[in-house]
Amino acid sequence: MTTTVPVAFSTLTSAAAALRRREVSAVELVDTALAAADADPDLGVFLARFDDRARARAEQVDAKLAAGEPLAPLDGIPLGVKDILAHAHAPTTAQSLVLAPEWGAATGDCAVVSRLEQAGAIVTGKTTTMEFAIGAPDPEKPFPIPRNAWDRTRWAGGSSSGSGSGVAAGMFLGAIGTDTAGSIRIPAAFNGITGLKPTFGRVPKSGVVPLGYTLDHVGPMARSAADCALLLSVIAGYEPGDPYSSPAALDDYPAALTGDLHGITIGVDDLDRYATGGIDPAQPALFADAVAALREAGATIVPVEIPMYPEVTAIDVLVMLAEAHTYHRRDLRSRWSDYGRGTRVILAAGDAVSGADYIQAQRVRRIAQQRMAELFTRVDLVLTPTGHLGAPALDAIDQLRPLDVLSSLHTPYWNPLGNPTLAVPIGLSSEHTPLSISLSGRPFAEAAVLRAGDAYQRLTDHHLRTPATTEGNR
Repeated sequence: MTTTVPVAFSTLTSAAAALRRREVSAVELVDTALAAADADPDLGVFLARFDDRARARAEQVDAKLAAGEPLAPLDGIPLGVKDILAHAHAPTTAQSLVLAPEWGAATGDCAVVSRLEQAGAIVTGKTTTMEFAIGAPDPEKPFPIPRNAWDRTRWAGGSSSGSGSGVAAGMFLGAIGTDTAGSIRIPAAFNGITGLKPTFGRVPKSGVVPLGYTLDHVGPMARSAADCALLLSVIAGYEPGDPYSSPAALDDYPAALTGDLHGITIGVDDLDRYATGGIDPAQPALFADAVAALREAGATIVPVEIPMYPEVTAIDVLVMLAEAHTYHRRDLRSRWSDYGRGTRVILAAGDAVSGADYIQAQRVRRIAQQRMAELFTRVDLVLTPTGHLGAPALDAIDQLRPLDVLSSLHTPYWNPLGNPTLAVPIGLSSEHTPLSISLSGRPFAEAAVLRAGDAYQRLTDHHLRTPATTEGNR
């Protein structure tokens, strides 16, 4: 059983509007978020909390309001930040015993955190992740185990785990995650919220602990596509400190949300043939309903087959392993036991990837990008399931085979391609856990992707639903 939460307290954009109408204060927004965190510490959302600093910043926003001063775009909005993004207010640990504290101290605020705070956002703390944005929950290490907001016996999804479950539980109105094989979209899907992997290079990675240099993306997580559009408008843009950062022109993302999809062609691929871990009995009907809603919003729907799915998915894993092993090779030799079990299994596997394997993967990757570009000459967007199953049970995750959690998840496909991809909730599985669709667009067409996600959410309320009672959260 689920409930729909009041809009004023559920979405970032509605809270920002209510603040400007003086229907709520910044202190009330922050206190509500902190109270939610106090009420559920076992969810495993935070590695560090900034309660006093958050309240002080909220008081400053309320003083601006009282003085009649204009507000910045994110003034008064409580946010969580994944703990691989450096923030000067607390150590950056990457949820690991291995990362030297000096790294974060020397970095200060990463580019994204700096942009958020300049726009008025109130960072309430650093959120849990999988170790170095990879691996699996490891109870043997001295870190919180991130749990799913809908069922505490299930995984929050990785690697932006606390960012996903924290938004779903109301501990902040939005969050920042990173995505190398689905690490924004998986926790968004498993927790019933919305998450955007922008185009590769759209959001700078300066001051972010790397996993896969050519695969890592930084992006927003929140309840709605409109929330993600507002966050993206703040964090996107060229940053000279990131060699992969793109100078491509930005769009007005919030202004693109018209609710109207007339003139937009969406290619649909159900990917059932690649659901190697199985298909939840409720998923096909929910997926069909989502397609129908997009058609109702005005979109033209056509069937497509996305190109080179097995090859591109394999490329993501191979390139990620090779690039991650390059970063961690020395520490793996000297500090093997300090890494979590799942993390060291994955990172050590990168040693088996040869230079020839890596070069060949990059060559095939380029061909796949060209094939996808050809598909986008016929359609404006591509719709697929984010995955065919809801969140797995924590006790079903094998520390020796941690990548098995990707079965029936389709997120890795889009990282080597680099296209913007939005995960949007579509309802509950047969096990009462959230399911999700993904909308993908041409490179740097985040505005079109967000427009479609927003149009869908204007016709549905899945993104506003939360677990009805604590009894449902075992």
